[in-house]
Amino acid sequence: MHYRFISQIADIAADAWNTIAGENYPFLRHEFLWALEASKSACATRGWQPQHLLIEHDKRLIAVLPLYIKQHSMGEYVFDRAWAEAYQRHGLNYYPKLVSAIPFTPACGPRLAFIACDQTVLIQTLAQALQQKCTEIGASSWHVLFPEESSLPLWQQAGSDTRLGCQYHWFNQDYQSFDDYLATFASRKRKELKRERRKVMEQGVRLERLTGDNITHEHWQRFYQFYQLTNLKYNGHGGYLTADFFVHLHDKMRNSLLLVMAYDVDNIAIAGALNFFSADTLYGRYWGAITEVEFLHFEACYYQGIEFCIEQGIKRFDPGAQGEHKIARGFRPIFTYSQHWLAHTGFREAIQNFLHEERAAVKRYQQQACAALPFKTAPE
Repeated sequence: MHYRFISQIADIAADAWNTIAGENYPFLRHEFLWALEASKSACATRGWQPQHLLIEHDKRLIAVLPLYIKQHSMGEYVFDRAWAEAYQRHGLNYYPKLVSAIPFTPACGPRLAFIACDQTVLIQTLAQALQQKCTEIGASSWHVLFPEESSLPLWQQAGSDTRLGCQYHWFNQDYQSFDDYLATFASRKRKELKRERRKVMEQGVRLERLTGDNITHEHWQRFYQFYQLTNLKYNGHGGYLTADFFVHLHDKMRNSLLLVMAYDVDNIAIAGALNFFSADTLYGRYWGAITEVEFLHFEACYYQGIEFCIEQGIKRFDPGAQGEHKIARGFRPIFTYSQHWLAHTGFREAIQNFLHEERAAVKRYQQQACAALPFKTAPE
């Protein structure tokens, strides 16, 4: 097997990449990565320098890995700033580092995608490629963020250590309607959620779910305004994504998009939530609003998505990272994972000890969070 790195996703044909990456996980598709790079949302000047890894056998592409040289830890959602500070205190550089991730996208899914091959040789080639690249660019480490659980043995064999995290996902139990879903709630919790939805309607808000060609360029212009203003309010910047990113999504991936738009009593758009979907999963990604409406965030980002999943027979709803308020709305705490390899043996051992203690704490938290779910524990 041989490997090579490419400095932009455009250096490989979309068909060649997608043949390996598959079509079901939208964020590994060539079109999504291209939209990030072509729009200058993920590029070297923003601290996300593409360095995608291709592995070939007999001149035939057999594996792909999205990969970036990072000069900071922003937009990753696996927090390692304490590690960087520890390096700095010891006079060492933590950056640059190599990161295999989907920029600004904490959605679990495949990272190394490959076709049938000798996996032992593949792992050896992978580890060699990543470690050699670290040496070449003076990187402290390589990291894999939000890989699917089934891939963990592969990454562990490549020499990395597993970090445990927690998110909140919704699972479709073949519900026939939203009321069918609410019937699984304890009475008080069910009443609270119904009150939230009713409150939105009483404020004169109308919601609309748009997919495919029903999403227009005018929708994108309005949505980007929501996105920028909301990021400016809560994060102090206009967001990681440029306006061109959403234009590219419209051109290349609109059949994988669900855009929820909210309108006031004058039929003026006031908020929006953008989701991606595959055959089995809905991914909540971006939200923005220009006015405060009580409970509108929950309605647009969660309840409309749940209704869409029920209508389409989609099995899982991943609404994005963080947010303990999701538990009360029926999103179950699930484990997420990341993999970490550090070149410095002393720091590697220290972080291994930290990860061991952190895993125990995350497991305790997950059990406590499960106890707070709103579902019935006994017949009412």
